[in-house]
Amino acid sequence: MALRRFPEGFEWGAATAAYQIEGAWNEDGRGLSVWDTFCRQPGKVFNGESGDVACDHYHRYRADVALMQQLGLQTYRLSVSWPRVLPFGVGEPNEKGLDFYDRLVDELIGAGIQPCVTLYHWDLPQALQDRGGWANRDTAQQFADYGTVLYDKLGDRVTRWVTHNEALITIAFGHLFGVLAPGIRDARVAGPALHHVMLSHGLAVQALRAARPDAEVGITHANTSYEAVDDREESLAALELARDFNTRAYHDPIYGRGYPKTVLAWYESQGGALPIQDGDLDVIAAPTDFLGVNLYSRQRVKADPSVSVGYRNAPPTLPVLDMGYEAAPFALGDFVRWVSAEYDRPKIYITENGVGDDTPKVDGEIDDHLRIDLLRGFLTGLHAAIEDGCDVRAYYVWSLLDNFEWAFGYGKRFGIVHTDYATLERTPKRSAGFYSDVIRQNAVDDDGT
Repeated sequence: MALRRFPEGFEWGAATAAYQIEGAWNEDGRGLSVWDTFCRQPGKVFNGESGDVACDHYHRYRADVALMQQLGLQTYRLSVSWPRVLPFGVGEPNEKGLDFYDRLVDELIGAGIQPCVTLYHWDLPQALQDRGGWANRDTAQQFADYGTVLYDKLGDRVTRWVTHNEALITIAFGHLFGVLAPGIRDARVAGPALHHVMLSHGLAVQALRAARPDAEVGITHANTSYEAVDDREESLAALELARDFNTRAYHDPIYGRGYPKTVLAWYESQGGALPIQDGDLDVIAAPTDFLGVNLYSRQRVKADPSVSVGYRNAPPTLPVLDMGYEAAPFALGDFVRWVSAEYDRPKIYITENGVGDDTPKVDGEIDDHLRIDLLRGFLTGLHAAIEDGCDVRAYYVWSLLDNFEWAFGYGKRFGIVHTDYATLERTPKRSAGFYSDVIRQNAVDDDGT
């Protein structure tokens, strides 16, 4: 066994999202989100389930924070429900909604846990969607205004902010493939939505700088470690196309490179040209303090000139997990090395990384050994990337609790804490003990012996 110690001051946390855990969907003045609407459309979500109750975190947050403290978490990444704070997306804030996050932040700080607040984790107010959603340029400024409401309320205690969670998923799965809210399948909508999401990020960064100059702000992206199927020229070109569409399209503008030409040309060819106005790219490239990395697996790609983007995913060669992707724990370290080299070694927070493992409760215990084995592999690879010079400062496991897993409903479990959806009882899994040991030692053993 080798005990791999992380740098002094490395931070360990867990992440959740508002719609996935809060519940209380129609309480205390909360407005509707696109997910409230999407879940009520037949056939969109497994078993017709929704986040109406979820983990009932809205009422149980004090007990959940006590559980975080028991596990030894040093930081906690939460998201704010935009329609809970601004029921119609704009206008006067809902004080009861703001008060919930005010109390939650105080509870975290009282427990010695640093909050990291994400402004947007996919729950756009339905009222804004009715006006065009992210395809409407006005939504970008309304997002920055919403951020200002939060900076003013929480910024005296919250010093770490994430603007968007996984813009790729918002655009590709919500506006191109239609499998997540708002359920649109139209590149003519997706192109403008992509640009306005990125523009909203830049405007929110500027608003935070104006309101709280000492705070740190970043964005977190959905990432996959891409690999070519072989070293032929066409395969390597396909690899770069996959990176253009799924990685660089969302990273390059943040770092002042604009959008990849391949991406701009594709959207234009589909009738969804990005509506870039003078000065937009400068706004999007407003300096950030960190890059958030969400990663769960790798993807092999191969050339395919028969499809409009020029590549497709290759069949898996590793065991496939229930979520449909490969068990590839080395992917985290591989991607961190790539993104560090690609963007001149930014400060990185691993804002999501985890494992879907549906091991049932037996005699009151959950022995989720698959999750433990893969988390150990992810952390071992991450440690190696740090030793290679990557500037990684924090790790947030996904997720603290089993929760509503979007279109999968309650059929997939990512938590290190089990949620009984009938009783809402929380039970730490064996992986929670594993993670607590990692935090306590600031280290991971690489073979589990």
